[in-house]
This record gives sequence, structure tokens and C-alpha cells, in this order.
Amino acid sequence: MANSLPFPVLPLKDMVLFPGMILPIFTGRERSVNAIEAVLKHDKRIFLTLQKSPDEENPEGDDLYNIGVICEVQQSVKLPDGTMRIVVEGRLRAKAEEFTIGADNDDANEEHEFILGELVPFEFETRGKRKLEPLRRAVLNKFNKYNALQPKIPEEMMNSANAIRDSEVLLNLICAHLNAKPEALQEILEQKYLDDALELLLKLLLDEINVLEAENKIQDEVQSQVDKNRREYYLREQLKAIKRELNGIKNNNINSADSDADNIEDDDDEQEAYARKIAESKMSDEAREKANKELAHLSKMFAMSAESAVIRSYLDWLLDLPWEIRTEDNLNLEKAAKILDEEHYGLRKVKDRILEFLAVRRRAKGDMSGQIICLVGPPGVGKTSLGRSVANALNRNFVNVALGGVRDEAEIRGHRRTYIGSLPGRIIQKLAQAKSCNPVILLDEIDKLGNDFRGDPASALLEVLDPRQNATFTDHYLEVPFDLSEALFITTANVTHTIPPALLDRMEIISLPGYVTEEKVKIASNYLLPRGLKEHGLKSKDVRISSQVIKRIIGSYTREAGVRNLDRALSSILRKVTRKLVELEDKGGKIKAVNIKAADLKDYLGPDKLYDLKLAKEPERGSVTGLAWTNSGGDVLIIEAVIMKGKGELILTGNLGDVMQESAKAAVSYLRAESELLGISKFKFKDYDIHVHVPEGAVPKDGPSAGITMATAILSAVSGRKVKPNIAMTGEISLRGKVLPIGGVREKILAARRHGVKNIILPDKNRPDVEEIANEDTSKSYVEGMKFYYVDDASQVFNIALSEDED
Repeated sequence: MANSLPFPVLPLKDMVLFPGMILPIFTGRERSVNAIEAVLKHDKRIFLTLQKSPDEENPEGDDLYNIGVICEVQQSVKLPDGTMRIVVEGRLRAKAEEFTIGADNDDANEEHEFILGELVPFEFETRGKRKLEPLRRAVLNKFNKYNALQPKIPEEMMNSANAIRDSEVLLNLICAHLNAKPEALQEILEQKYLDDALELLLKLLLDEINVLEAENKIQDEVQSQVDKNRREYYLREQLKAIKRELNGIKNNNINSADSDADNIEDDDDEQEAYARKIAESKMSDEAREKANKELAHLSKMFAMSAESAVIRSYLDWLLDLPWEIRTEDNLNLEKAAKILDEEHYGLRKVKDRILEFLAVRRRAKGDMSGQIICLVGPPGVGKTSLGRSVANALNRNFVNVALGGVRDEAEIRGHRRTYIGSLPGRIIQKLAQAKSCNPVILLDEIDKLGNDFRGDPASALLEVLDPRQNATFTDHYLEVPFDLSEALFITTANVTHTIPPALLDRMEIISLPGYVTEEKVKIASNYLLPRGLKEHGLKSKDVRISSQVIKRIIGSYTREAGVRNLDRALSSILRKVTRKLVELEDKGGKIKAVNIKAADLKDYLGPDKLYDLKLAKEPERGSVTGLAWTNSGGDVLIIEAVIMKGKGELILTGNLGDVMQESAKAAVSYLRAESELLGISKFKFKDYDIHVHVPEGAVPKDGPSAGITMATAILSAVSGRKVKPNIAMTGEISLRGKVLPIGGVREKILAARRHGVKNIILPDKNRPDVEEIANEDTSKSYVEGMKFYYVDDASQVFNIALSEDED
């Protein structure tokens, strides 16, 4: 082998082969199988070398180490799944000068290719024999110590190793039985000189010995601790027996010189500590009896048993609960009102309800039952933060229970202790966190509860939120009642139709509508901006944002019922201002106040995000502005209708729900039935198709309140009468043309106001809703400058909304 010869290559993922080593190998990689099949047809010699990365499934030449071992295939078996099992014996080290892709000459195609290596011998060289013998002895000595710490090598093999005098043969034997990283063994294999390879092997043996000694030390310490705990258990059992004997002596009035012995007491004894805490706790008699019973069970158990850990956890939960521990309510109405006003703008109805609660509590004292309030409104209007403000106003502790996505009943009632890792439900956990039995508990996103095969958490909340039942709420984990009647429960939701009726019936609903622009400006100026300045390390003198700029942000960059996106927009501006000031400081420049102008918003927030629809400024045919309610507040809809020659079909597009489609069909039926009254008797419905479309087709739309809007659009398209601009409407239509009441009036009025619509058509039955809004101090601004038309028949809608002239 003076010149290089080509050999098929078999890459190894996580092992290194040495000469003289016999090794079974399983492989299923296509190239590896091809290489084995090729060598079996010839001299059965193959080159084995380590991959640089074990994660590479199809290695190329660059992915392989060039030093390996030429082996002879002793046995080979091809398994039914296409993989092969071979037994190889290492013959000699070799070096691959080059790796190429080849194939068997008998079957040369891409499907049977494998890696070829141009090999040259790579035998160990020696610098001198004087150093080899001391190294051989040192390596053999450490190998014997290694095997003593981890006796996995057969005795016969160790006897053979001790009898070997050839340093290279000994190195190969030890490396074959050493449990080390493949990279470390590969480094030994690649050494040019034998003494260098022996030195590396000696260092590797020393490292492995240190690791094994550390592992044995840790195991000894763990075993010692186990023996210590077992011994402590037996001694405690003996101490209990002695105490029982001493108590017997005392009860029989036997005089003894050792009478002081019954004062033996260990203050650190775990069980005595539990007994003392149970006695000092203010828990109910039923809970105390249960705790003492569990403590008696614990005293009979081995300290390290799994069951004892379960009982300890149970006792800890019982003792952590705030039995009869309560905070003193702030019953000063003026102080409470001040706190609420400082933290939230508007929301007068909620604030009044909290002040009423305080007034009743001050007069009724202990006779007042628990209260459950449900705050319903679109995202970002302050429902969650309001719960914390209520707690501050009442001087109560506050805890928040997030219910969004909860699908397991055990999350509310807890798991029974028969399950591994069981815990109390979230209500009990939060009470332990609150450290008082009368906290404000916020149940957030109660409308997003789910249910599946694990139970219905909404049903579990029925007991929690019922003032008549929650005084004896029993968690599955505790198995004893806990009084929840003193807690003030506040729930939040975006909608109520997803809340089960039985649960909704237990709560007092308070609606939180969205804010109008003027309110948002005040909230931004008085709450969001001061808080943002503090969070970004700025002062009011560092940046100025006027009310007009805030209005521009609201109108051009945010579209929401609440102020969450407005808060984000302000934070984005403040971040950029902070960066600008810091960069100016680094350059040593003079810091000046940054005055944000409307023209600067493009640099801070990007181009305008014009969400609002472009409403018609001139009369148009077949296009009507409707008002809708969504989970994020009120919105406007443009409903379009056109007619075309056809077969009398009604085409509905725009991602409309079933209820909305039925409203459109009812509107068409009404128009056809009353065609003479409406002046469209000459129109042949059977000869024309009517197409009704609601833009923004990617957004699902449903509900009955667009009935009169669709009827108006269709009548306009059929009759040619144009729809007056600056007018919006909402109301359900019946087959006889009656206009029925709808919900979400407040939100729809806000949407119309936000879009600059001044004229609104509403069902006559909704007149009280508008009057209520106009009579409230905090919401009367919603209706200022607005004109409302109250109707109870569709013909009135048409007379108001449609011009007399035909197109």
C-alpha cells in the first residue's frame, strides 16, 4: 500500500474503531448499505471513520475525519427492513488523502453510489523506546484503577491487558473498552507518534477517574442521607413509645424520681409544630377536626414516604388559608370616590355602584351578603384595571383569576387528593395569596370559559358566584367548607351571549361602553401620558404633546372602543423621543424639549392608518350607512345594493351570517308585498336579480339589526331614489315592515359620532336608551349635536332616508 488505494467508506456517527477491535454495526443509510454490498463482492475490506457531526444523515467527504481504520467484514446480515448488520474487525490505521463518490463497477448508477476514500497507511511512529515503557506502565495502572471504580470489563480481559507488553496493542485494547467521548478517542487515533497517543490516553483516563470518583462520592452522600432519615424515623418511634410510657406513669399517679421526664419536648419536631399551628389557627371546627385527623395519620408514617408528603402539602394549604383574617374596609365614601377618580376617568355607573356598596355595608354591617358584579365592555376600556382600583378604594387585598381558555372543572374546584400532584382550585389558591378572607377577586374573561370531557368550569362557578351558597364553598382538595361570602367578586367579559344563562343570572351586569374622542383625549392627557413619561424616564418638560396631536393620533392611527392602542401609540412616540435625547446626551449636545406636532406623527408612527370608511358626501343610489355592534365596540357598515337582469334571485355577499341573510330575505319579501304602497309596482322582481353586498368581506357579519338598512338599500336600487348623506340607521325589520328594537345603542351612537354622522334612525322602542344616555353626566356628551329619528314602521325610514327624486 505504498501508493494510495480506493476503499469504500462507512461513516460512523458516535463511535471510534481501533485496530484489533471487533464491533457489531447496524446501518440503514443508503450509501452505507451500498458500500457494504460492494465490499462483500470483493475482498471484504472497508474503511471506517468518524463523522464530524452525528446529526448529519447524508455526510459527504468534508463531513468525515480523514484518519480511520481499515476493517475486515467478518459477518453480514441484511434485515427485512433494508438495514444491514455487520461484524467488523479493525486491521490497521489509514489516512484518506481524498474522498470521492463512487459506485460498484458491476452496477454503476446513482442509485448504488457510495463514498470512496483514497487511502495510505498511517502507522504509529516512535521517538525512542525509553519513554514508552514508563508511559505503558502508567496507562496500565490508571486503567486498573478506572476498572475498579466502574467494574464493567470482564476479568479475563483485564488479565490480558496486564499481560500485554506491546504499547500499541495495549493502547488499542484500552481505547476499545473506554467509555469516553468519540472526539477524545478520535484525537488519540490521529496522533502521529505513539508516545503522544499514550500521553493523551493517560490524560483521558485521569479525567474519567476524577468523574467516577465524584459520582461515587455523590452516591455515598445520598445513601448516607437515606440511612440517616431511616435511623431518625426509628429513633422517633422509640421516643413516641417512651412518651406513651411516661404518660401512663403520670396518669396512674406513680411517684418516680424521673417525673420530670414527661416534660420532654422537641420544639423542632415537625408534628408538634403542625399541632401548635392547628391549635392557634382560626379555622372552622370542621377544618380543625380534619387537620388533626390527617396529622394523626402523618404521625404513623415513615417521614420519607410519598403519602406523608401528600399530607404535609394538605396541612400546609389548610394552614395558609386566611381563616377569619380580614382587612378593615374603608367606609369613607368621599375618600373612596377620590381614589376611583384618580385612577380612572369617567365610568360613573361603576363608581356609583361601588359607593353604593360601601354605603350599604356601613349601614347593614354584618348582615350584608356577598356581591357579584360583571363588567361588560369591549377590550381596552379599563375593566381589569378597574378591579384593582375598586380594591384600593375599599382598602382590600386584590387578586386576579384569569379564566380565558380554562376548560377543566378542577381549575375551579380543585383536584381530589388521590391524584399525583393535586392542588386546590384557583379560587382557594388566590385566597391563600390574598391573605384575607374578604379580598376583591377579579374573575377575568369569564365569557371565554370552555368545556370538554374534563367538565364544565362555568357550572363549577355557579356555587362560587351564588351569595346563598358560597358561604360553604367546598374545594375538592380541601374537602372542608370555606366561607367566600365576604369576598367581593368582580367578573369581566367582552360579551354576555357566551356566558351560560344560569351563571349570568347570578351577576349584576354593568356595561362599559367605548369612549368618544373627547374622553380619549382627557384620558391620554391625564392618565396615559403621565404614566408613559414615568415609565420612559422622561419628565413633562422633556416632551410636549398637545390635545390636537392626540386627536390626530386617535383619528388616524387607532380605531378602538377603548384606549389600549392609543396607549401603545403614545409609548411608541415616547420611546423614540427617549432615544433621541440619549443620543444627544452622548454627543454632548444641549437637551431641548421635544415638541410633537401633527406633521411629525409620520416620522414617529408611520403613514396614517385610515381605518374609517369613506362615507358618502352626496346622495347615492343603493348605498346606505348602517350601524353595527362588535366585540370591540360600535362600528359603521356600508350596505350596497344593485339590480340586474336575471331570474328574480337574491344574491348576498360580504361574509354574512345566517341571521343577516334572513333579514335580507325578509326585507325583499316586505318590499314585494308592499310594492304598490311603496311606488314600485311597475318593477318586475321576477325579471331582475338583486345583489346585496357588505364591504370588508374578510370580516364575518351577523345579526338582525341591519334589516332596515338592507331594505332601504334595496328600495333605493329598485326605485332609483337616492339615499341622503350624513344619515345612519339600525333596526330589525319584520315581514310586515315593523321596525323592532335592537341592542348596543350606546356603542352604535359612539360609532356614528366617531365617523361624523349627525343623523341616526332608531327603533321607537329604543327611545328610553337614548334618554338614559342623555341624562347621565358622563355620557350626555355622546348625544350632543346629534339628531335622532324614532320609527316603528319601515315606510317612515324610507321617507326620512330617501330623496323624492328618482335617478
